[in-house]
Parts: sequence; C-alpha cells; structure tokens
Amino acid sequence: MANLGITKEDLILVIGATGRQGGAVARKLLEKNWKVRVLARNPEKAFELKERGAEVVVGNLDEPSTLEKAYQGVSGVFSVQNFWETGFEREIAQGKLLADLAKKYQIKHFIYSSVQSSGRKTGIPHFDSKWQIEEHIRGLKLPYTILRPVFLMQNFLYPDFKKAIDSGVLPMEVKSNRSLQMVNVEHVGDFAQLSFEKQLIGEEIDLASEELTPVQMADVFSRALGKTVKYVYIPLEESERTKGKEWSKMFEWFNKTGYNVNIQQLKSRYGVHLMDLNTFVYRVWIPQKLAV
Repeated sequence: MANLGITKEDLILVIGATGRQGGAVARKLLEKNWKVRVLARNPEKAFELKERGAEVVVGNLDEPSTLEKAYQGVSGVFSVQNFWETGFEREIAQGKLLADLAKKYQIKHFIYSSVQSSGRKTGIPHFDSKWQIEEHIRGLKLPYTILRPVFLMQNFLYPDFKKAIDSGVLPMEVKSNRSLQMVNVEHVGDFAQLSFEKQLIGEEIDLASEELTPVQMADVFSRALGKTVKYVYIPLEESERTKGKEWSKMFEWFNKTGYNVNIQQLKSRYGVHLMDLNTFVYRVWIPQKLAV
C-alpha cells in the first residue's frame, strides 16, 4: 500500500487505553510527542494519560454513537478488545465495528492488536475471534498493521501469581520440558508507535521477546529475589476447575504446539530492543510488588 503520510500533527485514537495494551500504546505515543485521544468508559481511569497530555473522550465499544464522536478528526487508530470481559461474540462485534468505522471515516492507518498464531486453527476461542476480526480488516482493504503479541510478561503481575512467586512457588500449567514465548506489553506500544512513524502499512508483526521453560522462569525469579522459587506444574484439570475452560484450553495448546515467533528475525528486521524476563522482573515486577 502507498504511504499515506501520517505525521505527528495527526490525531491518534487509542482504544483500550485504560487496559494494558492500549495503555502501553498511549504512553509510548505521548512519550514520542504524538497527539493522542483515548477512549474510556470511565474517564477517571484515564486521569494519568490526561495528565500526560492525552485528550480523553467518554465512549463504549458497545455503543456505536459514542464511537462515531471519538473517530471525528482522527487519522490513526489503535484497536484492541478484551475477550476476558466481552466473550467471543461481543469481542468480534466490537472489533468489526471499529474497523467499519475506520473505513467510514477514511482512517489513514488502522492498527489492530490480535494474538500470535490466531490463524493456525488452534480451536482456542480468544484466538479464533481475533482471526475473524483480522479477516474482516483485510476484507475492508483498510490501510492496516496487525500486531500479534504472545503471552504477556505482565501476567506474572496478577495477584495470584505475585503472591505465589513471593512465597517461593511459580505455579504454571506449562510442562517442565515445554518452552513458552513471552513479551513485555510495553513492546506493543513500541511497535504501534513504530508502525505509525514508519508507515508499516500492510505488515503483520508477531511479537515475542524471550522463550523459556517454566523451570528457567523460576530460576530467573530465584536470582532476582535472592531466594529459591520453585516451579510447580498445575494439571489442566485443576486449571479448568479454578480458572475456566478457556484458560486451560490455551495451556493445553501451549503444551502441544505453542507460539512460533522468530525472535531473532524480529530483532534484526525492526531494530527494536526486546526486554527479556530477567530485566522485566527487575524493572517491572519487583517495583510493582513493592508498591502494593
């Protein structure tokens, strides 16, 4: 596709800015002096972004009229949905609506955050839903970029994970001999900003920064915390009972197949520094643990 000439004078709308991925994108764009508008159901949750210079508009992904207002005067859009809040059908409906509005308002650059392996027929609902949205975007012939992150390192910040790790246990449904690719969510922000800046239109970018077995992950936490953190395997039956079928089905796939990002190729092609788990633990996990 042709370069459409989006610049930092253009206004970027960030969907999901009060969540992890959208928040990372909004922060990175503001850091790089882009003009940013964020959509929020509760504007109070976007206070920090407003303090950094973002325009905050109130809107709801289930209410098209509020989105119409948010799209006015916008040249670029970052779109992400939360399956864990919406479920399968609503996620698809929201993702398609945002793409349809991008077509209606002739958005110059539409970035969608999906998931790596979305098109590999995994049978995981929150992978399949994102593939349907991707296909819709491609069908509209939008000037798009698709980002596909793997397992987020920020998952280790969930209260159950944090409490267990601090007590000396890393509980995971990943088998000891299987590796799992991970990425710091801040890299979604890095690559969204890069995509707008470099006009990476038509590119579909898989994002991962490190691949480790759970035993290796536990070793990383052990060294960082200065005490033994032991990996403990959680059977999928127990996981389904406590966390739900969607979560256990994902880990079943991790154990059989798993993500397949070429991390070295990603580094060499885009020249972006990718954070490993060790650095994440020191710079993100420990500081947030101490702040609680």
